[in-house]
Amino acid sequence: MEPRLIAALILAPFALAFLYSAIHELVRYRSEGRAEYGLSYDEETGTTHVTAIGEETEAYDLDDFDPGDYRDPEIRTDPDEERS
Repeated sequence: MEPRLIAALILAPFALAFLYSAIHELVRYRSEGRAEYGLSYDEETGTTHVTAIGEETEAYDLDDFDPGDYRDPEIRTDPDEERS
């Protein structure tokens, strides 16, 4: 195969994903108007993600983040088990 064809096949999925996201954002912009993006914190999972921030909502501040405050509901310790 020709090297240019191989390069095009490798780059095509990335180009299509970029094009899809650009069209998706353009449709959103036309229907909702300008949006402000920022970090949003999900307390259930203890993760952050980039999302559109509403006017009434305050963006997540990384300086206020303390990873020790997050308690994973999947990890539960029984105080009786710790003593034995």
